[in-house]
Amino acid sequence: MSTTLYEATVARFEQTLTATAGFLAKGREHFESEGVALDDIVESRLHPDMAPFRFQVISTVHHSAGALEGAQSGQFAPPPNSDGVDYATLEQKVQDALATVKDMTAEKLLSLEDNPLVFALGEQKIPFRVGNFLLSFSIPNFYFHSTTTYDLLRHKGVPVGKRDFLGQLLIGQ
Repeated sequence: MSTTLYEATVARFEQTLTATAGFLAKGREHFESEGVALDDIVESRLHPDMAPFRFQVISTVHHSAGALEGAQSGQFAPPPNSDGVDYATLEQKVQDALATVKDMTAEKLLSLEDNPLVFALGEQKIPFRVGNFLLSFSIPNFYFHSTTTYDLLRHKGVPVGKRDFLGQLLIGQ
């Protein structure tokens, strides 16, 4: 079996964004039942020098739906500032990202695969081809930030496990 760029990226974005929406919902339910303020969770961190929960969720969205938008425009930059974003907005952003990801077709992505894309980090410009950008930059970042989102929820006592993170597996014969 050979794997296409679409299967390696878009299909994985969909799988993990769906799982992320699920563990965010479990987080909301847990925190509300425990009387924990959702604003406190949004600002939580695993370590003082790391970005807060809100940034992790925003980055998960940015390295999936945002990466696909970048693939189409040929430009990508770090995610926007997430100051002041609340838990409900983060949940909605994941749902919106999922809708964006589901709109990308295999044919459209194939047509973009070899197109140039520039990642602008301040004055620094890093040239990529869309396929290489998605596989070597966005996918690792996507999983890093989704995992960190999961880890922060787990650390705060949300009853989630590995199955919640994995989402819908490709099972069958």
